[in-house]
Amino acid sequence: MVVAIILLVLLGISVLFNITSFIGSAVRGGGGKYYAHVAGPKLEEVIKEENGASDKIAVIEVNGIITDTAIDQSGYNMVDVVRAQLKRAEQDDRVKAVLLKVDSPGGEVMAADQIHNEIVDFQKRTPKPVIASMGSLAASGGYYISAPCRWIVANDLTITGSIGVIMSAWNYRGLMDKVGVLPQVYKSGKYKDMLSGSREPDSITPEEKAMVQNLINETFDKFKRVVGEGRRKAYDKNKDTKDKGRELASDWQDYADGRVLSGTEACKLGFVDELGDFEDALKRCQALTGIGSANVIEYQQRYDFSDFLRLFGKSDSKAVKVELGVEMPKLQAGHLYFLSPTFLH
Repeated sequence: MVVAIILLVLLGISVLFNITSFIGSAVRGGGGKYYAHVAGPKLEEVIKEENGASDKIAVIEVNGIITDTAIDQSGYNMVDVVRAQLKRAEQDDRVKAVLLKVDSPGGEVMAADQIHNEIVDFQKRTPKPVIASMGSLAASGGYYISAPCRWIVANDLTITGSIGVIMSAWNYRGLMDKVGVLPQVYKSGKYKDMLSGSREPDSITPEEKAMVQNLINETFDKFKRVVGEGRRKAYDKNKDTKDKGRELASDWQDYADGRVLSGTEACKLGFVDELGDFEDALKRCQALTGIGSANVIEYQQRYDFSDFLRLFGKSDSKAVKVELGVEMPKLQAGHLYFLSPTFLH
């Protein structure tokens, strides 16, 4: 009975919260509109900086490892959240620009490419520019998702660049031999176990190494196309503005060899347009859109009673998590990553 009473109270609180959110969204929605939640993460608009203006600048944050793994109990991943936030910004007529706040060492190739595509499509569908504001780290995949933005602002001490692809695997055959474990492998084709960690290192043929390297090179070529096309399109749009932005240096590909760059070096080479901080990025949003004062907003995930009930659901996980104060990357063998080596060390 006690449990039933507690659940009824929580249900009442959830209903009241949802009614309040509905009314608040109806009042704050773009031009008085209310956009019903259909699918995807439930988002609540939060004002981060109130300037008494009708126009808005929507801030979307990308922090930590870029991944398509579910980030919380809701089951949605980083790509889902960014997609939903861009959709809200597109629907709201009062949002004039999106500020992508990046502080990431990169991450999974597929997840970074999906976010990149969402930003490209958003700028095709709407006249609203996306401006990237780089934090302390915006390298590899962090730069990949910044490349299609209309304007990129970096601090002079920002670590960026690291344009490249990495895939790693562990070979533990030596350890198996020491403890007397012999693998028994049955395969349908001679290359089926080409990335297996139980193989003798000497049995890996030059042909297999070439196949893996070709895969890396193909993904790397895609990375360079993303950088070249993104920066070229941005420069073409910005060259008629007051500050014009920066064009990629003619030898920029010489620096796309995995090396990390400071914000100052990246600006000289045309990888970013301007040196500055978050406030400078906000001013750039206003300059590119021609608006004056604007409210700065964020779309934060909202959880209701159904999300709360998931906490009581059955979990098959038996892992014990130890909090070390930093989020370590969950790298998987055989997966491709846009990831800065500075983070791995």
